[in-house]
Amino acid sequence: MSDSVLNSVFLLVSLGIIAAIVLYVVSKKFYVYENPLIAEVENILPAANCGGCGSPGCKAFAEKLVNSEDISNLFCPVGGNDIMKLVSIALGKEVAEKEPTLAVLRCQGGCDVRPKTTEYQGPRSCAISSMIYSGETDCQYGCLGDGDCVAVCKFDAMYMDETTGLPVIITDKCTSCGACVEACPRDIIEMRPKHKRDLKIFIGCLNEDKAGIAKKACDVACIGCSKCEDICPKDAITMANNLAYIDPIICTLCRKCVDVCPTHSIIETNFPPKKIKKVTADVNVNVESVNLKTDA
Repeated sequence: MSDSVLNSVFLLVSLGIIAAIVLYVVSKKFYVYENPLIAEVENILPAANCGGCGSPGCKAFAEKLVNSEDISNLFCPVGGNDIMKLVSIALGKEVAEKEPTLAVLRCQGGCDVRPKTTEYQGPRSCAISSMIYSGETDCQYGCLGDGDCVAVCKFDAMYMDETTGLPVIITDKCTSCGACVEACPRDIIEMRPKHKRDLKIFIGCLNEDKAGIAKKACDVACIGCSKCEDICPKDAITMANNLAYIDPIICTLCRKCVDVCPTHSIIETNFPPKKIKKVTADVNVNVESVNLKTDA
């Protein structure tokens, strides 16, 4: 082997050793200490990285939990109360329990009740459609039907119904991450409390037009008649901008509003069928007062 080759090998080995020594010194000099509790809390979290907690990922949320003195306002919607209890034990901090929520679609304007009046030709995206035009129907408040909410759902809890053109939420898979809420440009998806047996009552419409215009655009639109507000015994229903809204906290699920809604724009889920009351009429026949003349 020639001297030039040996010199080259020696030079490369020397450079490698020097680089290794420099990297070692730099790593020790600029070492960033990380609290081991962060990794422990991150392992407790569900690793969904959905952003429903307000942080870009589970590690960022773990850092916030560890570094915050008060974590009562911090909550992981995917893990729920069970996961937050484990976090509380690991950190020795108190957490606040929250009632589970589920996403609901506040629009029931399917193709059968909300006919198309225009045809859109362009990129199929709700975000783009909402910016350039009001939709393919006369309702400028309802679902655009391009499925942006379905695309962002990481838990396969939504799909587009080909018959109605509306997204369908699979409540058993919904983790309440809120990604679909953020993705919808029309704000027709809302997180509402999950009661026992997933009982819910809400207005399935966001149309703020006057009664005639709203009804012409959609057969099941809220027409702002205030009948639901008038009959509600707990004042859980308010009217604003020709539209009713049911407060999920105040509502006692009595369903009186459902019966009086003339357009059936109020949605009730998972309730058993109402029993039909039998009307019995007491007919008293006084036989003695009836004189049958049999004389020929």
